[in-house]
Amino acid sequence: MKKLLLHVVVGLVLCCAGRDVAAQGSTEYSSGIKIPVSPDGAKYIRFITWHQVWIRYNENNSGSIRNNEFQDNTFDVGLRRSRFLTYSQISPRFLILLHFGINNQNAVSGGVSAADGKKPQLFIHDAWTEYKVFDQYLSLGAGLHYWNGVSRMTNASTLNFMAIDAPIFNWATIDAADQFARMLGVYAKGKIGKLDYRMAVNDPFVTNTAQAIGSAANYNPRNNKKVFQGYYNYQFLEQESNLLPFMVGTYLGTKRVFNIGAGFMHNEDGMWRTEQRGLVQDTVASDISLFGVDAFLDLPLNQEAGTAITAYAVYHNYDFGRNNVRSIGIMNPATGGGALRGNAFPTIGTGDILYGQLGYLLPKNLISEKARLQPYTAFSYGNLDGVRDSSGDKVSVKVLDVGANLLLEGHHSKLTLNWRNRPDFINPSNVKYRPEITLQAMIYL
Repeated sequence: MKKLLLHVVVGLVLCCAGRDVAAQGSTEYSSGIKIPVSPDGAKYIRFITWHQVWIRYNENNSGSIRNNEFQDNTFDVGLRRSRFLTYSQISPRFLILLHFGINNQNAVSGGVSAADGKKPQLFIHDAWTEYKVFDQYLSLGAGLHYWNGVSRMTNASTLNFMAIDAPIFNWATIDAADQFARMLGVYAKGKIGKLDYRMAVNDPFVTNTAQAIGSAANYNPRNNKKVFQGYYNYQFLEQESNLLPFMVGTYLGTKRVFNIGAGFMHNEDGMWRTEQRGLVQDTVASDISLFGVDAFLDLPLNQEAGTAITAYAVYHNYDFGRNNVRSIGIMNPATGGGALRGNAFPTIGTGDILYGQLGYLLPKNLISEKARLQPYTAFSYGNLDGVRDSSGDKVSVKVLDVGANLLLEGHHSKLTLNWRNRPDFINPSNVKYRPEITLQAMIYL
């Protein structure tokens, strides 16, 4: 017992203070808080915790209401994410993971009550067990999991985004048929040569409990069909780890990565709508069919200067049924005035969505010995069937983000300043663009 305690203490000291291994751009953290429970370190428990705090100015969409008053703009502070994750490799073949936390709390929303922002619900994000069947080729797991299909960003880690956040449409059924981008089911993952794959069969969560139905497709509350999904990417250069499902947003020049991927998600009868046939109004079920293709590049450019480039592009083809549209506002600062209040805009729906981001890690010692600067830009273009003006013509949804990461200790401690040009779709025939300026302070250990 004394020997085991000694190993634990030594492991903590080495893992927390080690400087010989780069961890997403930092030499301070090595492999993080990792406690060995065997003399050789093959059995261990690892802990990760992180906060993302947003300080934000938002020019609200027309007619937005906050605390029963019309507000043209808001200045607020919120918790975008506050999480805790632990996993353990009790043998080379077994893994167990638990991940819980909160999201999107500000002073008016995100709380246990829909009427205020207090006491947000602490809930399980991930809880799964996994068994390695055949070396790196095949592992099987089950539980509430994040081994998703469609695209790289559907599997994105929230610890190392390059842009300030994900575009949200990458999690196509978020908090509708899934639990914050997770589902209960079984999955298989592995590597065959340079091909990395993940596949899953899941149960959709009950959604649309009010049984809302209309001529535009909505989630089917009578859906009892399985959800099938998969994502496959060919890794041309260095191989990425698939121990966990969370895919890195930018390696900050510590790896040479170039991947091309494709994925899907299919749920038979996942949607429903009404269909007028003469004098009879029928209820019609339709499938959810989602596809994506993408490419990811992360390359060091000048080893001596430490410069690097990161680029990502994805095309999504989403079919949620006729004219389906879902409007979302991240950590919405104004909770009254309808679905398009605050910072919400048509985000997910039937149609095509293109998204790309590009960033450049500036040379070392530009600011200080450790601090690094990474400017970036991101742009999305949505062509959704259900977003139309008064003439019935489709109106594209365009969002531009421009910002920079000040990396104080890689991704472990960083500040991100982001300017967003966001569409206000209160009047689709006269779309206006509103500025949104966010300063994020993030630390993860």
